Amino acid sequence: MENTKVVFKEDHIYGEVQLFSDNRKAGKMDISVADGKLRVYHTEVDAEYEGKGFAKLLLNELISYAKENSLRIIPLCPYVLAQFKRHPEEYAAVWLKKMT
Repeated sequence: MENTKVVFKEDHIYGEVQLFSDNRKAGKMDISVADGKLRVYHTEVDAEYEGKGFAKLLLNELISYAKENSLRIIPLCPYVLAQFKRHPEEYAAVWLKKMT
């Protein structure tokens, strides 16, 4: 069973969106939050989990977290930026376009 969560390091600025499958870490997104902006730098899914839609699960958790915390996303990660560009209306509420 897959589950996702957002985890921050002690400084509460840098963190990860983490994805677990059967209690094993299967992927993550590296993020930072400051001044109402969430920057996403990198998305990574372990090779054994590729092709199962796990990057999309991470993205969905990122979007939910941003909405719940009134954050705007700066997509520095190539995967996230590609998804935002492919579906701009879906991500319009959270995408801070002027920063990308």
